[in-house]
Amino acid sequence: MEIIVRGFREEDIPAMTRIWNEVVEDGIAFPQEESLTEETGAAFFTGQSHCGVAAEVSSGEIMGLYILHPNNVGRCGHICNTSYAVASASRGNGIGGKLVRDSLDKARSLGFRIMQFNAVVASNTYARRLYEGLGFVQLGVIPKGFRMKDGTYQDICPYYIEL
Repeated sequence: MEIIVRGFREEDIPAMTRIWNEVVEDGIAFPQEESLTEETGAAFFTGQSHCGVAAEVSSGEIMGLYILHPNNVGRCGHICNTSYAVASASRGNGIGGKLVRDSLDKARSLGFRIMQFNAVVASNTYARRLYEGLGFVQLGVIPKGFRMKDGTYQDICPYYIEL
């Protein structure tokens, strides 16, 4: 199986919306609670600075995605934020790493100087190992900063990397 990461196309939006909603519905990683429709998904994805998708070359199947956008405005507009989603059936195949590496390159090409993750859930050990392995630095811990789907609270760990 050969996976490439490329910019999204309009025809990718249904798959992107499905994958995004899967992560939202899991309730353990994204802060969003509302699912996207195909219409709100189209507006959401086209409103980002960039969206990348991980696609299987021979079938074209979308297996994951990322969104990239400014983390703030004005004097902090050089800092970007990115979120990643991999379809549950595709996890464990290195797709997350491909998405993160591609987003770092894209952020640099768009002129961002720092990438910051505001709320990595502490129990998301796969993501945290990946980020740290790529040189991201943990800024600290926000105790009980994330409300899980089951109503319990988990710590969140902000991360950053200079681009």
